[in-house]
Amino acid sequence: MDSLVASNIRQRPLRSAISVLGVALGVALVMLFTGLARGMSNDLQRRSSNLRAEIIFTRPGSIQITGASTNLSTKYVERLQQIDGVEAATPVIRHFYTSGGLGLDQIEGVEWDAFAKMNGLRLVEGHPPQANDEIVIDETKAKRNHPVGSTLPVFGSKLYRVAGIYSPESGARAKLSLAALQDLLEAPGKCTYILVKVKNPSEQDAVAKRIDTALPGNKIQATRDVFASSIENSIPSLGIFLRLLVGLAAVVSALVIMLAMHTTITERTREIGILKAMGASRGYIVSAIEREALLISAMGLVVGFALASGAGFFIHKSSSLIFEFSWFWALTAALIGLLGGALGAFYPAIRAANLDPVSALAYE
Repeated sequence: MDSLVASNIRQRPLRSAISVLGVALGVALVMLFTGLARGMSNDLQRRSSNLRAEIIFTRPGSIQITGASTNLSTKYVERLQQIDGVEAATPVIRHFYTSGGLGLDQIEGVEWDAFAKMNGLRLVEGHPPQANDEIVIDETKAKRNHPVGSTLPVFGSKLYRVAGIYSPESGARAKLSLAALQDLLEAPGKCTYILVKVKNPSEQDAVAKRIDTALPGNKIQATRDVFASSIENSIPSLGIFLRLLVGLAAVVSALVIMLAMHTTITERTREIGILKAMGASRGYIVSAIEREALLISAMGLVVGFALASGAGFFIHKSSSLIFEFSWFWALTAALIGLLGGALGAFYPAIRAANLDPVSALAYE
């Protein structure tokens, strides 16, 4: 039977290839979208975990998952440092901008010495950003052909000279001086938030209450709470979208296989009639068609995984987007492809098994 199934696929290479591609596209879409959500979420949490400040002081609504406002006065820094239990405070501007037409990127404006000391950053090469056209980047961004002394396009075509490379990765991968970003955004004396380092980390809740009492009307959050949630948790509708995408992929796979098998059975009516005349049972006919559909689906899985890996690698190299594929979604995609193929072939298989041998042999 296996040789019969393989020969049926070889006899119709174009239709088989289109069917394989249809299944592959559904699998690739599932892997790419879930891999992107997982990769960007893990990358954001990994970089944010290197912030050692325990408290973030900002205005309500200033920090969103894909945007930030520069509406907090830097004069709060001095007032925060006077509060009991606060060791240090440093202002930060976080700004989002379109990058390469493929999504959003972000950049930060910091007072380098204070920011680096608070968060344990070190320059592995070069020097801090001093002039308005100087920028420092982390080692990951530097590996994309951005050594010290090279120019880096930011905000579209505006070029900045890479003054230094820092480690470990923390927050945005690129940082300007606070003054440079304030000038660029026309926001003198403003920032997005202020990082607050407390003297005793075990007392951060008590210090946060003192800050709220001394400076009411602002937003005080633990750093771990701001950056701990995943992208999917931050955007609840994203989870719904991913589940709809999985369902759509299953429907596409089933329809592609159903159309291919229906057309194949129509063309092979006489062959099926001959098999039934020779004593082939209905179960044998159904099994042969289902095996052919499962083989096509399995080939589609291989091609789909290859397409997803290749597309993820290409997009990562040409943009800042990160893909991390998981075994859970790989198994989910595999089940979708195989189940969609089996269900799609079921009706054509039953139809073929119920053909009358005499009518089938007379079919032209």
